[in-house]
Amino acid sequence: MKIFASVLILSAFAISGAVAAPVTVAAVTSVGATAAIGSTAAVNLDASAGVGVTQAGIGTTTLGKVWVNNVGLTLYTFEKDTALKSNCNGDCATEWPPLKVASGATASGDWTIVTRDDASLMWAYKGHPLYTFKDDTKAGDITGDNKDGFHAAL
Repeated sequence: MKIFASVLILSAFAISGAVAAPVTVAAVTSVGATAAIGSTAAVNLDASAGVGVTQAGIGTTTLGKVWVNNVGLTLYTFEKDTALKSNCNGDCATEWPPLKVASGATASGDWTIVTRDDASLMWAYKGHPLYTFKDDTKAGDITGDNKDGFHAAL
């Protein structure tokens, strides 16, 4: 299966010694052979410490368009989760790592922050906590869809 995603970096800083210098990046193709420059199907979820990092974008797979993380791995929802509550903990979270929130990040629009049972923070889209799958090892993998109650986030 192939996945193509264009990740738009909204803001970025390069660290040189102890000084952060702004860097302008129009777009970064994170996955696949080509992608549309200037794609708006990405979201800046981490605005901590003056650094903007695109954490999620839309990728196209054989299932159609799905959310992917910043390295092109498919994001999944878990049918046992409830609105803004993750029910994947312990061994489950080892197999299905949550899409973590960096310190200082803030939510906006359809993106919210969920506090997990271990007090760590993860991202949710439209109230659904998001996870990757440990067996997805490269961009384009979508091996977790319909497995253990997890589904590709569409």
